[in-house]
Amino acid sequence: MVTNNIEKQLEIIRQGAMEIIGEEELRKKLALNRSLVIKAGFDPTAPDIHLGHTVLIHKMRQFQELGHDVAFLIGDFTAAIGDPTGKSETRPPLSRQAIEENAKTYRRQVFKILNPDKTRVVFNSTWMEKLTAADIIRLASRYTVARMLERDDFSKRYAEHRPIAIHEFLYPLIQGYDSVVLKADVELGGTDQKFNLLVGRELQRDAGQPPQVVITMPLLEGTDGVNKMSKSLGNYIGIEEPAKEITGKVMSISDELMVKYWELVGGATPDELAALKSGLADGAKHPRDAKMELAKRIAARFHGQTAADEAEESFNAQFRNKEVPDEMETFLHPWQAEKERLANILAACGAVKSAGEARRLIKPGGLALNGEKLGDPEICIAPGDYVVRLGKKRYAMIKPK
Repeated sequence: MVTNNIEKQLEIIRQGAMEIIGEEELRKKLALNRSLVIKAGFDPTAPDIHLGHTVLIHKMRQFQELGHDVAFLIGDFTAAIGDPTGKSETRPPLSRQAIEENAKTYRRQVFKILNPDKTRVVFNSTWMEKLTAADIIRLASRYTVARMLERDDFSKRYAEHRPIAIHEFLYPLIQGYDSVVLKADVELGGTDQKFNLLVGRELQRDAGQPPQVVITMPLLEGTDGVNKMSKSLGNYIGIEEPAKEITGKVMSISDELMVKYWELVGGATPDELAALKSGLADGAKHPRDAKMELAKRIAARFHGQTAADEAEESFNAQFRNKEVPDEMETFLHPWQAEKERLANILAACGAVKSAGEARRLIKPGGLALNGEKLGDPEICIAPGDYVVRLGKKRYAMIKPK
């Protein structure tokens, strides 16, 4: 059932949003007292979803709780083109097999947040593969090259004489055409997607439809507190990582970033967020306690309350009971592969004198990684933040460079 209070809906919808283009249009749509079609598209370019991806998914969930319907669009057709957004060079397209495998994991993971009863999962290949060459040419005629070059990434590449393939111009047009097919009332996207979202508005007008309202959401910084959350940078929190890993990573973020996490991925209501900010400002709420509440909420969402409680106990045993010091040496390592040997990492970043020394520590269980004793001297780890115990009392933090 749609929530009748329009102002209350708008308060929730505005939470965390960077920009709402067509807010008065949105008010009119809400006044119709019907379920709106909320669209967000995701290209299955990688198999795993991390918290950065869930910023849009959480906003979609808010719309569902207000009584609206979500079209979760898996861009299996556009993934084969390669999204040029923010890219300094043409991105190679994915194979059909990779797209299909990644799409399967997306479908499984998104329902950890979305209500499946109010979610329509759609694939844009369903309609795009039915278009003829003449249809594609007609679609391409809707926009000029000059308009396409208004996009920052295209204009920069053009000015720097970097190649721009013709098929890359089709990407925003196809994304906009998806909105026409779905008759979207609202489309969500990151701030870097604004150009593409606006194309959807124009194509809907051309098709005689009311233009969609565009809501852009901020890009979430990763655990390094600086860069956009990214698996390649190793600063991500994967939603299918173990509850202990999620808890440890959330607890490692700064107090300032913690508030942003609460707003964008913590599921806080406007009232809860206001109370949190007030409590932190007047000292009634300790940042560490607020961060643990956040970590538990996120871990419980993806792994259940029991796992979240166990993760809290494990973290407290290590840190609050002083098994692990609050301050320790930090070493930066520039990962060169998906996984690298821990012994080599420790030697390369200077935490130990040599890889041989690291292996000797690991063999008798004298080295622990995030609280877990290790026994395999050849163990490999993926990019991320790690607390390493080197001997009985020495601890070190390893972070991606």
